[in-house]
Amino acid sequence: MTPIPITHHTLVTALGHGRAATFEALRDGRSGLVRRGFETADIGSWLGVVEGLDDLDWRDELATYDCRNNRLAELALRTDGFADAVQSTAARWGAMRVGVFLGTSTSGILQTELAYRERDPSTGALPDALHYGETHNTASVARYVRAALGLQGPAHVVSTACSSSAKVYAAAQRAIRLGLVDAAVVGGVDSLCMTTLYGFKALELTSSEICRPWDADRAGLSIGEAAAFALLERNGGPARPMGWLLGAGESSDGHHMSSPHPEGAGAALAMRAALAQAGLTPAQVDYLNLHGTATPGNDAAEDRAVCAVFGTATPCSSTKGFTGHTLGAAGGVEASIALLALEHGLAPPSLNLQTQDPALHAQLLREPLQAPLQVVASNSFGFGGSNASLLLGAPS
Repeated sequence: MTPIPITHHTLVTALGHGRAATFEALRDGRSGLVRRGFETADIGSWLGVVEGLDDLDWRDELATYDCRNNRLAELALRTDGFADAVQSTAARWGAMRVGVFLGTSTSGILQTELAYRERDPSTGALPDALHYGETHNTASVARYVRAALGLQGPAHVVSTACSSSAKVYAAAQRAIRLGLVDAAVVGGVDSLCMTTLYGFKALELTSSEICRPWDADRAGLSIGEAAAFALLERNGGPARPMGWLLGAGESSDGHHMSSPHPEGAGAALAMRAALAQAGLTPAQVDYLNLHGTATPGNDAAEDRAVCAVFGTATPCSSTKGFTGHTLGAAGGVEASIALLALEHGLAPPSLNLQTQDPALHAQLLREPLQAPLQVVASNSFGFGGSNASLLLGAPS
């Protein structure tokens, strides 16, 4: 496959707003996770909360879209000049030739949770101010981003849990290759809500300690929220892109509703598919950003898959100790982190790793690895066996 240029990208997480703040935290080993609650939910865990959302000004013509999830999207659009870059791209190709492909999982559930507090006491009716289609619905974030950017191309949302915003890279890749669009805004947005926090607590997947991927005493994940966007264009855009999409692999093993295949069969299939599409061997991958949730079963399954495909020599880390698990936004966030690693020649470490589980054999980084990186892989695996793996190349 001919690589696709990535001409711009940005992200907003608990680490801060934008590429520079993110890279500084990755380089310095500074986590954005804090032990705290959110709204009325306090599950005794560490969370990655994005600050500044309540203070955003809002356009009157888009008032019905106002919710935490779309505010998170808007904040990212305003960061690193991303919206301006999209406007330039739309001027180059035409607004109808720029698609929007986004991932989300929780979407705007919080808006409906808040509306339930305002139900009519006699009928139980929700308030008229709740605009389900523009806020709660999973499609709302793509509708909002397209409207906010003034785009007219195709738009859709992928909602496959934690692989959502990695899979949109593959969706955009296909759309560009088929000639349906000339450019695409891709990424993911997922905001905190009480359903998510209580739900993962009920599944016994959260930890009272900060998450510790691959650690012998890992006990569960730390949840975060984030927005990440990238701009993909066919050749003919800016002369020097920020990176390249070399390959994207997807699989669906359907092993269990929430647990991964114990041998990581679907995960390995996705990684091999990405390598095959890119025409690369495992030895040509310089660093692998793991899905790395810090739950016992997920880390063990991914370790088996990674070792089966890459062996034990490839440097790896999970960056969820920095941002928390941002669910439907995780793939987009970690693709941006992979691009930062390529740009700066620095692979970030796995935070909070004290003693690696002796049953896990992947080479986990405990300190930043400063090295010229040419190819980076990024894994994202979701509930129901929905797997995605991306291969990203250095800017040139």
